[in-house]
Amino acid sequence: MDRDTKGLFAPLDINGRIVKNRLAVAPMTRITATADGRATETMTRYYERFARGGFGTVITEGIYTDQAFAQGYIHQPGMTDEAQAKAWRPVVNGIKAHGAVAIAQMMHAGAISQGNRFRDSTVGPSAIQPKGNQMTFYHGKDRYAVPAAITEEQIADAIAGFAGSAVRAIHLAGFDGIEIHGANGYLLDQFLTDYANDRTDRWGGTTENRVRLIVEAFKAVRAKVGNAVPVGVRISQGKVNDYHHKWAGAERDAEIIFGSLGDAGADFIHVTEFEAWKPAFAEHGPSLMRLAKRYAPKAAIFANGSLHNIEQAVAALGDGADVVTIGRGALANPDLPKRLLDRHALDEFDPAILGPIADIKDTELTM
Repeated sequence: MDRDTKGLFAPLDINGRIVKNRLAVAPMTRITATADGRATETMTRYYERFARGGFGTVITEGIYTDQAFAQGYIHQPGMTDEAQAKAWRPVVNGIKAHGAVAIAQMMHAGAISQGNRFRDSTVGPSAIQPKGNQMTFYHGKDRYAVPAAITEEQIADAIAGFAGSAVRAIHLAGFDGIEIHGANGYLLDQFLTDYANDRTDRWGGTTENRVRLIVEAFKAVRAKVGNAVPVGVRISQGKVNDYHHKWAGAERDAEIIFGSLGDAGADFIHVTEFEAWKPAFAEHGPSLMRLAKRYAPKAAIFANGSLHNIEQAVAALGDGADVVTIGRGALANPDLPKRLLDRHALDEFDPAILGPIADIKDTELTM
C-alpha cells in the first residue's frame, strides 16, 4: 500500500460502531426490488460484493418510509411493514458477513416522486411545480406534477414514517445504522430549498424554519432507535432535478444547517457535491465538507462527490472528511479497497453501468 493511502484504512468509531476503514459505498438508486417494495436476491448479490471487496461501510439506496407519499420510483425498496423489513435480512447479512457496517438510507420523495404504487398524486412543502423533468433513467416521463401543499397532519405522518421505518430497519432487518435522506431534492430537502418552500408557518421562511423538518425527522428517529444506534443525515445543495443549486445564504446557511444537525446530536453528516473538493460558494472559499466539520465538529463527516479519484479521496481526509463515500468508482471497482491494498490498477468508470442494475447481466454481479 502506498504511504499516501494509509489514512483511508484507519478505523473510525461512529457512536460505538467501528468502521474498519474510511471507504464507504455511496447510496445509489437501483430500482431492483419487487413491485411491492421487497428486497431481492439480485440486491443481496449487488450489496454483498462491495463488502466482500473491502469497503468498511455500505449505505443502501433510498428506502421509502411510508405507504402514502414517500415512494419515488417503480421497484424502489421500502421499509414500511414487516414483510419489506424482513426481506432486507439477506442483504444485511451479506454486508455484515465481511465485516462492513450496514447503513439504511431512509427517503421520502415528496414532490419529485415519479412512481408511487400507493398514490397518483404528490405532496411538497408548497404547491410549486418542481424544476426539470422526471428521470427516464428510472422510468419517468414528462414534467413533474404540481404537488399538493402538505398538511400538518401529513407532515406528522411523514415524520412518523421515518421513525417507524428506522425501527424496522434496525430491529427486523438488522442494519447497524440509519441515514436520513435530507438531500438531492427529495421531501426534506424541498423544505430546505427556498424556491420550493413558500410556506409562512413554522416550516417556511427563514433557514432556521426550513431546516426544521430535517431536524424533527432526525429527533423522531433518534427517539425510536435509541442513543446507541448511529444516526446521520445526508445533505446537499444540488438536486437530481437542479444540479447547480446553491444555498442563497452561503456560509451563513451552512452554519445554520450543519449547526442545527450538530446540536441535535447527529452522529454523522453525509455531504454530497458534484466535486466534493471545490469551494461550496466563493471561488476560493471552503468546501462543503470543511464547513460541515467546522459547524458540526462532533459529527463524523462523510463526503461524496467524484472521490473515486484516489488522490482526491486522500485529500478529502485533510479537508474535513472522516469517511469518503464512492459511487461511480465503486460500480466500476466493487473491490476498490482490496485493489488499493494490493496495488492493483482501478478500472475506468463506464457510464453504461450507472443505470439500474436490472439492466446489468448477472455475471457482472459476481465480480
